[in-house]
Amino acid sequence: MTKDDFLDQPPAEAVLTTYDEAHLKLYARLLDADAASADWREVVEVLFGLDAKAEPERALRIYASHLDRAKWMTTNGFFQLLQGRLH
Repeated sequence: MTKDDFLDQPPAEAVLTTYDEAHLKLYARLLDADAASADWREVVEVLFGLDAKAEPERALRIYASHLDRAKWMTTNGFFQLLQGRLH
């Protein structure tokens, strides 16, 4: 993944998408950063290549929406991912 291949908001579908599959590593890194209580501004700089000072609203929106999707993955998406690989 490059820092340019993400959407401002990940898909909101209730099913696993190709975007989700392509961004599993990003989601895992976001969950790790959240668990470590990392500053969201540093996270968006490192993971998304964004300057939170220059674009604070966009940076926060991207961070929060992707973190929400990462959390969704822990309860729904990973199960769907595993189901698909078991069949």
